[in-house]
Amino acid sequence: MIKAGIIGAAGYTGGELIRILLNHAEVEIAFAVSGSQAGKNISAVHPDLLGETDLKFVKDFHSDIDVLFLCAGHGAAKDFLKQNKLAEHIKVIDLSQDFRLGESIQGREFIYGLPELFKSAIQQANNIANPGCFATAIQLGLLPMVKQALVNDELHISGITGSTGAGVSLSETSHFSWRVNNISTYKTFEHQHLKEIKHNFRKLSNQVPNILFVPYRGPFTRGIWITSYFKRDLGIDEATEIYQNFYQDQPFTHVTQQELDLKQVVNTNKCFIRLEKKGEHLIVSSIIDNLIKGASGQAVQNMNLMFGFDESTGLKLKATGF
Repeated sequence: MIKAGIIGAAGYTGGELIRILLNHAEVEIAFAVSGSQAGKNISAVHPDLLGETDLKFVKDFHSDIDVLFLCAGHGAAKDFLKQNKLAEHIKVIDLSQDFRLGESIQGREFIYGLPELFKSAIQQANNIANPGCFATAIQLGLLPMVKQALVNDELHISGITGSTGAGVSLSETSHFSWRVNNISTYKTFEHQHLKEIKHNFRKLSNQVPNILFVPYRGPFTRGIWITSYFKRDLGIDEATEIYQNFYQDQPFTHVTQQELDLKQVVNTNKCFIRLEKKGEHLIVSSIIDNLIKGASGQAVQNMNLMFGFDESTGLKLKATGF
């Protein structure tokens, strides 16, 4: 049994992490830190956990833990590690973007935590930079092609995400009255997750395509749908075989010829991928839950690998269905 601490536990990713870890057979939650909610029952902020835990949010952390999850937000994670010298035995999993390009701090070097790409390194790591949600869905949809240098043209990507991707703090674009029955683009060709995607693609191939990514805000709460397409003289059967071979030993990423629906992956740690060939173009659809495979579920998957547990421990989650 290992002990886990959570910093920034009152947000969406913190709440998902608590839900998963409460049902993890190998983990005990030692503390859940929240500066704004300290002293309150966790179930007062995450009301679906009523009856699941009597834990309260606390203001301060301690070192009697084995792993620390940082859900503190972009920039705050780096500040936390600058201001607090953690005991050397504590492993760190950061869910922000602060260390995704291989940065180090206080002698801690971070490994990019995409298990389908860096599983061996994650198993040996003490510090993990958890990938971004868009970055996870995009990379899983394209890794088999990029690794074989089969994407050498312009790469067109569109992706739509639920409102929880914007975090728990309200903004003009996350209010229900603005988001419902609405759709809009943002950060066209400039989304911050492109940096980590290109960084990893360069590790796989010398032929990194020009990526043209258009993100959309969707009128729903959870999930990401990515559609990528590029010119490729490759038959659908050959392409499917490449993908199936690449992901054959990955417990959460599945290639299918069935039509996809976002609800298939919501509330799960799965990624579903579908390939189509239309004329000269190969079209790849990849879907995930932005809060689980795109954040907290993947963080637990990384923790499992770091501590030698079965990769899927605590993550056999069921989709809600229709």
